[in-house]
Amino acid sequence: MHIPDGLIPFDQAMIYLIISLIILTISFYQTSRKTDMEKRLVLTGLLTAIAVVATSVTIPSPMGIAMHFFIIPLVVLILGPYNSSLVSFLALLVQAFVLGMGGVTTLGVNVLDMGIILSFVVYFVYKILCNIDEKLAIFISTVCGILAATITQIAVLTIANTTSLEVLLASLLPYYLMIGLIEGMVNIIIISFISRTNSSILEIEKI
Repeated sequence: MHIPDGLIPFDQAMIYLIISLIILTISFYQTSRKTDMEKRLVLTGLLTAIAVVATSVTIPSPMGIAMHFFIIPLVVLILGPYNSSLVSFLALLVQAFVLGMGGVTTLGVNVLDMGIILSFVVYFVYKILCNIDEKLAIFISTVCGILAATITQIAVLTIANTTSLEVLLASLLPYYLMIGLIEGMVNIIIISFISRTNSSILEIEKI
């Protein structure tokens, strides 16, 4: 889902970058005010490393679209949306400058759709459903977050006039829906495992 350099006009890319930087500044402020910073920093570093590795592994599809898992929904469920936005930024920064994935000029839009929008959709859907059924909340929030990121990317590419909306919908939505369904089930397993083995990780304040 990484948007590479050159696909988005520079002026549009800069608008997305400014929006992302504003939200990331708020996210940093929100997380820096917490008293559990030592534990939070350790988890942030660990989850960032996991996100870099996991999202760097691409999965081929019949349509030739490289797919990958997101990991950010899991980060949201552990740390919350502001913290996961920072994790996404750090992971995408490493990928852009070290691994050559995504792009430098498109870093802002990649953070916006795969990090910020995804994070807050996961969080709010989870909060709505968690009192009904925890596992259902994990699953649906993960799927909704990934679909929100996909729809955002489709909107960005349509505005940039890269190709037709119909082509983007037909090529991106089915595959990332499949990824969302798989990742939703995996997140249920991971959260259940953490709950049984080290539940203190899940007790950290989600911000």
